[in-house]
This record gives sequence, structure tokens and C-alpha cells, in this order.
Amino acid sequence: MPDPLRVVIADDNYLVREGTRRLLEESGEVTVPVAVGTAGELVDAVTRIRPDAVLTDIRMPGPGTRPDTGPSMAGIDAAHRIRAANPSVGVVVLSQYADEAYAFELFRSGTAGLAYLLKDRVGDVHQLLGALRAVIAGGSVVDPQVVDALVTRRARLRESPLARLTTRETQVLREMAQGHGNARIAEHLSLSESSVEKYVNSIFAKLGLAEQQVHRRVAAVLTYLRDGALRPPR
Repeated sequence: MPDPLRVVIADDNYLVREGTRRLLEESGEVTVPVAVGTAGELVDAVTRIRPDAVLTDIRMPGPGTRPDTGPSMAGIDAAHRIRAANPSVGVVVLSQYADEAYAFELFRSGTAGLAYLLKDRVGDVHQLLGALRAVIAGGSVVDPQVVDALVTRRARLRESPLARLTTRETQVLREMAQGHGNARIAEHLSLSESSVEKYVNSIFAKLGLAEQQVHRRVAAVLTYLRDGALRPPR
């Protein structure tokens, strides 16, 4: 029989943390040398213990995370730090959100050794063990509900007129959405005002606003605000 997997658990909820520990250890396939409640404690524990894998909630308090990350991304930030310093340690991130934006953030630098599961999978020990084995082997796992969200997002993006815009046109439209006029946009993007005007007219044409003479700028901004969040983080 192979040696049990050594897994560090991180969750700021004590009952969830200890319940998950008991669930995994009762399988006979996992030992949990330590369970912690913050992202900082998690990173420190991995440095000290060198486990095979980490099972962490996506939301945890600091310290130990970037100031701009906040608790909603603390588990993901810790996952990136752990993988960068310890490439052999697999990380399974648990989230209550079937939100594709979190998956994009987790996998922004690659998928190897990372898994994203919904938190209600905690009760399925076989699925948890499968995800832990996969990340330890350098593989990746994405929750089926998150995959569905990613597919839906791609379909909506293909249907959105924003998909027809170039990167520069999107940048100009983003500036417009912040209430900036052409002169301010030209300054921010290091363009001439005539270039900005050409980009703006191209945006109107691609968004089907070329024939409208009134409120085209407002209509373009409304399209951006409606569909702009569909684009994956850059």
C-alpha cells in the first residue's frame, strides 16, 4: 500500500477545516500534518512541512497576501506563491463561486498542479482524493460547473459586438467608459487626437452605431458596460 498523501488544509472556518481533515484522514489515504486558518499561515506551513499537496479555501484573511488581493482572492494568491516556490506541491482551491473569473485568475500562468473545485465537493471524498492525486502528478482539475460557466462566457463573447474590436479600440472604449473625452484619451494612450477620433468612429461602426447621430458615445459605453466583463482578465 502506498504511503498516505501529506496534505495541508487551509480554511478560516474551524468547523469546515476540522471536518475536512477528519474526512480525508478517515479515508486512510491522507494524513494532515497541519490545518491553518489564514493564507500567511498556509504559505509558512508549506515552507516548513513540504507536503505533497494543499487544499485551500479561496477566501481567507491575511496576512501573507498582496495588499491589492483582498480576502476573496487570498487562496489563489497563496496558490501562486506556493507553486512558484515549491513546484512539486499540488494545490486544490475550493470556492463557493462557480465564477469563471476566479478560474481565469487561478490559471493565469498555467494549469499544471492546480485544481479549482466548488466547495460543495468537500463531501465527496473520492472526488477530493482524485483532485489531490491529479495535482500532485502535475495535472489539473476544473469543476464541471465552472467549465459550463467558461463555455457560456465564450459563447456570449462570440455573440457580443465587442468581439469585433481590436485591442486598441477596446482600450479607447474603456477610456470612454470612464468619461474621458478624446483629448484625455489621446494623452492617456499616447495617441494623437486625430487617431483617437479614427478609433472612435471605427468603434461606432463595429458596434452598429454609425448611422445614429445622437448619443452614439453613450450607446457605445453602455455596450462596454454590459459585455466588457465577459472578456477574460488580461
